[in-house]
Amino acid sequence: QVQLVESGGGLVQAGGSLRLSCAASGGTFSDYAMGWFRQAPGKEREFVAAIKWSGFTTYYADSVKGRFTISRDNAKNTVYLRMNSLKPEDTAAYYCAAELESRILRYPSWEEYGYWGQGTQVTVSS
Repeated sequence: QVQLVESGGGLVQAGGSLRLSCAASGGTFSDYAMGWFRQAPGKEREFVAAIKWSGFTTYYADSVKGRFTISRDNAKNTVYLRMNSLKPEDTAAYYCAAELESRILRYPSWEEYGYWGQGTQVTVSS
């Protein structure tokens, strides 16, 4: 059973940066693909970024490509989301997700992930 705890959210002005962290415990971290998703009030959960177990392969939503960077440190059991050039439309609760690499077919699909954190709020003011 994997537990995920996000941190690093907050209030930032448009154009600013934040780095989210997600600390994992309870499993062999390098066995898991990791993803970041977000959900704004009244909207559906949205894929942001995902990373394979090795860290060499990443996926991004078009809306964040070039601005966000996902990375992982398997020695620290942690995945990160560096967010630059933030926009008001990036405002949402951000969730970390995990699933065994061997079980994932579609990395951007939230249904593929069986483990979720509690979320961290990111608010971007204009």
